[in-house]
Parts: sequence; structure tokens; C-alpha cells
Amino acid sequence: MRGARFSGRAPFDAWGQNFFVWSFERVENSGGIQASLAGRYATALFGLARDENQIDAVTRSLDTLEAAIAESADFRALTTSPLVSRGEAGKAIEALVPTLGIDPITARFLGVLTENGRLDQLKAVIRTVRQLAAGHRGETTSEVTSAFPLDDKQVAALKGNLKTRLGRDVAIDARVDPSLLGGIVVRLGSQMIDASIKTKLNNLALAMKG
Repeated sequence: MRGARFSGRAPFDAWGQNFFVWSFERVENSGGIQASLAGRYATALFGLARDENQIDAVTRSLDTLEAAIAESADFRALTTSPLVSRGEAGKAIEALVPTLGIDPITARFLGVLTENGRLDQLKAVIRTVRQLAAGHRGETTSEVTSAFPLDDKQVAALKGNLKTRLGRDVAIDARVDPSLLGGIVVRLGSQMIDASIKTKLNNLALAMKG
């Protein structure tokens, strides 16, 4: 089913095409995803990645961008601060793309977001593309929130446990929330497993009041 079409112009001469226009077409309407602005951008990006057989390359680039947002205060400000002009953001993104090893499709997509003044949607786009990619691979996406970042071994162990429980592969959308103090919260559709220290302490406090 066709969805919205987006066109953007990326002012980055360094990529070999002056002011090229990039259009998103053949976008699938995946449930309620397109109800949000980030969902429409994400669905368009995923549609192009799928059509060009570049899903893995795009998702790797988005993982890199997500890590940059988490680890670099400057990059985080670039994608969230209203004080950064589109021109300044464009120059910064142009300089960062080669150093981060971003694939061409994602690089052009960043140009679209930058020119449209929508870099603040990047984090939401990353998460939604991850969901769409997981669905494409026949996986279920689980949102996992932990007090501290999970390492590769912990993520692999969690995937294995969830696969045993559900009988199918599960993609992990990992998030960090220091307020949990410790433990994790796993959300899978309408189900939630809350094994955080914060919740345990709250439950203990309620029990003591009784």
C-alpha cells in the first residue's frame, strides 16, 4: 500500500552531486507507524533501503548514529537544539558523515532531515526503522530499558531467553534509564517484565506501609 511521498534537497557538494533531490516512494503503511512524523520518515527510509537491498547497511549506520547521540554531547545538541540553524547543521553533518562511515542512503536521508529542520526526529526514526527491519526479518521487537548500557554478551543472552520463551527471534531495542537504579524492564507488545531495582524498592515501600 502506498503511503506519503517525501522529497528533500541535500546541499552537500562533497557527495558528488550538487543539490540533488531525493524522493521517497513506494512507502508501506505499517500499522500505526505512519501516524507520527518520525514514523513517516522512518517508513520512507526503510522502503528505500528495502528496495535497494541495503537494509543491513542502513541499520548499521543508524546504530552508529544512535551511539553518537548517546556518547557525544555536541552531536546530541546538533540533533536536538533549536539554536542550531539548518545551515550550521548541514555543514556539521557533511563533516561527520565520512568520519562515522555512514552509508550513502542514510547520508542522503540525513540531508533530507537537515534541510527540513527535522533532525530532532532522528532518534525516533532510528527506533522505528529498527522495528520495521525486525518485522521484515520475521522478528519481534522488544524494548529493553536498563539502568546501564548492556554489553554484547548480555544482549545475546537476553535474545536467547526471549527466543526460548516466545519461540521466535527477538530484536532488542535497548534504552538506558539511570533512574531504574539497576535491573531491566522488558516490554514486548502489551506484555511487560519489570525487574528493576526501582520497582522492587517501590513495592517494598508499599508493603511496609501496609
